[in-house]
Amino acid sequence: MLTVASGIEVLARFGRALADPIRCRILLALCDAPAYPADLADALGVSRTRLSNHLACLRDCGLVVTVPDGRRTRYELADDRLGHALDDLRTAVVAVETDRTCTDADEKECC
Repeated sequence: MLTVASGIEVLARFGRALADPIRCRILLALCDAPAYPADLADALGVSRTRLSNHLACLRDCGLVVTVPDGRRTRYELADDRLGHALDDLRTAVVAVETDRTCTDADEKECC
């Protein structure tokens, strides 16, 4: 059963999805057009197994949906507004000190 997430939960799901560079690349590719997993794997240069795991995460986060297409399954963004949000985030300017990282960068796998 599907439910609708809102507010802070949406932001948390978005953050989880964007925490991995491969998932970011998948989302940006799906902004351009819906795609099949095999095509995404080839375009991104990752194995189909690895791509499948990331697509499962993005589905669990509610950011992508599957669309049956004959014997194949196509992936697309769950909402067109996600593409606009991703574009806004991608082009945002952030202030980053080049000589500093998070104090827990190794532990938390960030920065």
